[in-house]
Amino acid sequence: MDIKYIHSCFLKCKSVSIDTRKIESNSLFIAIKGENFDANTFAKTALGKGASFVIIDNKDYYIDKRTIVVENSLKALQELASYHRQYLKLPIIALTGSNGKTTTKELIQVVLSKKYNVKATQGNYNNHIGVPLTILSFSNETEIGIVEMGANHQKEIEFLCEIAQPNYGYITNFGKAHLDGFGGFQGVIKGKSEMYQYLIETKKEVFVNLDDAIQEEKTRNLTRYTFSHNKHPATVNIDSIEANPFVAISALGTEINSKLIGLYNANNINAALTIGFHFGVAIDDIKSAIENYIPDNNRSQMIVKNSNEIILDAYNANPSSMSVALENFIQLDKPNKLIIIGDMFELGTESFNEHHYIVEMLKNKTSIQSHFIGKDFYANTIELPNFNFYNTFEDFVKYLSSNKFVNKTILIKGSRGMALERTLEFI
Repeated sequence: MDIKYIHSCFLKCKSVSIDTRKIESNSLFIAIKGENFDANTFAKTALGKGASFVIIDNKDYYIDKRTIVVENSLKALQELASYHRQYLKLPIIALTGSNGKTTTKELIQVVLSKKYNVKATQGNYNNHIGVPLTILSFSNETEIGIVEMGANHQKEIEFLCEIAQPNYGYITNFGKAHLDGFGGFQGVIKGKSEMYQYLIETKKEVFVNLDDAIQEEKTRNLTRYTFSHNKHPATVNIDSIEANPFVAISALGTEINSKLIGLYNANNINAALTIGFHFGVAIDDIKSAIENYIPDNNRSQMIVKNSNEIILDAYNANPSSMSVALENFIQLDKPNKLIIIGDMFELGTESFNEHHYIVEMLKNKTSIQSHFIGKDFYANTIELPNFNFYNTFEDFVKYLSSNKFVNKTILIKGSRGMALERTLEFI
């Protein structure tokens, strides 16, 4: 079957699904093989649950004329998304980066939604499957699409750009994330910069934080819209930034008081402000959108539990985001502070050194009571009266069973796999 025919079938459907547990009526089911299952075997189930068409890549599971047989279902999903993107011709903003992608994406979405019909990546659907599904969620009614792109190795961002074909790009930062897959920090810069290379080759445009010297240098050959807090001439100059604990910025003659915690969120706000300004959203609407945005999913949330005030930032962690979160917390003007941090994953051979760096940083910068959870931090145990190390989360829970935190301001941060939001049950 050719892609034009598949697209015509897709247009007759109201949604796309790769999971029969979430099938909607009049949907297109695409059978994507997993590590432990063959989704072709679920095609009949999908039709029984209301799917109008199914795409399979094993003809043995052909059912009737509602079945579309292709050579590779995953490739068909990706090609369908590229074809649909060309069919719609709407402007697409792509964003990637080591830290802050999801928060920035959501801020851009709420800002642009003040003026346009905007659709964006849902959750963390930002890989070789999620990006195509995001594009297929766009319709003729969508005026601007926002596509988040994640990556943990070279050539991944390049591939996702070829699918999404963005008109605009934004990279939040280059940080020490997925060092194992990228091959070190320089590999991170190279991999994320594949977005810039795509935009250069296609003569598209970019949004840039001029205060990031690496990004400033890498985007000089692009048409760019910029922001700066360090007095570089920019499209949007940020006059002031404060965070105690919530971020407040002043720009374009307006004060914006967000519900985001930590100076590390300032550039996420600045990017949304700059993009909104470029697309002609009124400054009062930008202010309203940012001030009413409340993060969720364990990202920089302020929570009150019993007598404790908790900054829950357990959505994810890497050496870069951990460092800035700790720096911000140390500087926070709050009494009785306490730190709970968990292991950072996907660091490969750098794991010991990066966890050691965090321990040493805290040893040298603060006497705040600190709790380190996980085998990588445990391997860096040092004897200090204010430091406590636990090999497992269960070991930490045992400590909490006989030690209660009272009237504390607490930072909780760790990689997603640590699931440190569980700590709330025991505080």
